Amino acid sequence: MSSLDKFSRLAALKPVQVAVPLAEPGNEPMQGDEITRLLGGLCQKTKFGQHLTIRNWYSTPEFAEPDGRSLDLLTQNRDETISRKTRAALENPEKWLFLDTETTGLAGGTGTYAFLTGIGWWDAGGLQVEQLFMRDFTDELSVLCELAERIAERPVLVTFNGKTFDWPLLESRFTMSRRIVAPRLAAHLDLLHPARALWKLRLGSVRLIELEQEVLDAERLGWRRADDVASALIPQFYFDYLRGGSAAPLASVVRHNQMDLRGLAALFGKINSILAEEEPEETDGRDLFGLSRYLNRRGDAPRAAKMCSMAIEAGLPTEHRHQASRELALMAKRRGDHAEAARL
Repeated sequence: MSSLDKFSRLAALKPVQVAVPLAEPGNEPMQGDEITRLLGGLCQKTKFGQHLTIRNWYSTPEFAEPDGRSLDLLTQNRDETISRKTRAALENPEKWLFLDTETTGLAGGTGTYAFLTGIGWWDAGGLQVEQLFMRDFTDELSVLCELAERIAERPVLVTFNGKTFDWPLLESRFTMSRRIVAPRLAAHLDLLHPARALWKLRLGSVRLIELEQEVLDAERLGWRRADDVASALIPQFYFDYLRGGSAAPLASVVRHNQMDLRGLAALFGKINSILAEEEPEETDGRDLFGLSRYLNRRGDAPRAAKMCSMAIEAGLPTEHRHQASRELALMAKRRGDHAEAARL
């Protein structure tokens, strides 16, 4: 992409003078409500009722221009291609929407509600975050209405385990509403799978909080998760609130969701840069070996072989070193270099 094209793309993401358009008939501050005072939200009105909306803009993570090579690797498997329409949407960051939900249950199912739906998009070089909160189950239709409008505007979804959990759950809620059709996605990038491929050998766990600390350099970004709420406690906090308990614990849930969205956007930037670079800056052999395997599965055998060689040179634990040597020999054999395969 030329410098002029990049400048035009960035210019398109600058803030505009008008506010983000809201569903009719509008919004207004909510008075005398504990959850509103705690979270600083607005009453968002839609044709199906109303719900609470919390909006914040963050300067970090900074906007990351999607790279064509990265998009190819993230969106297709071996011998698969994507449509021209999908490709156009993917290459336009104005069409991207980061999404993360907090729910009444971690197992999913038809009785599980997404009581807090966090969405984010690139704006003014940073991340605009909007969180849709159900003050009660009767707010669900209003939340779904608002979410459908947001996805219609930005139909490229970016999630972390969203293909397995968040989006199927939301699709089921749209279906069960019988009044709001689930919006169609132009594309869905789930970053859990590339993250697992790239860093599981070194980290073991690839939960977003571990990735923030070990991969994204959260301290440099000024992010703090020391008082973060445990995911297992979140459903109970919401049920306690519905039963008339304090709304105070839900403030930590909202912060947790905000951090997850910011971490998700930062994770895309990291993965995007690694997959785009011919020689990534990573120096840990386990990360390079993970990258090699990911590239090989995605059909980029030449780069996979290069990363595998770099991983061996950087140093690997014994079990990984033997496996890397075998995979490097197999790649050499596949490209017809039998002498190199025999040497390995």
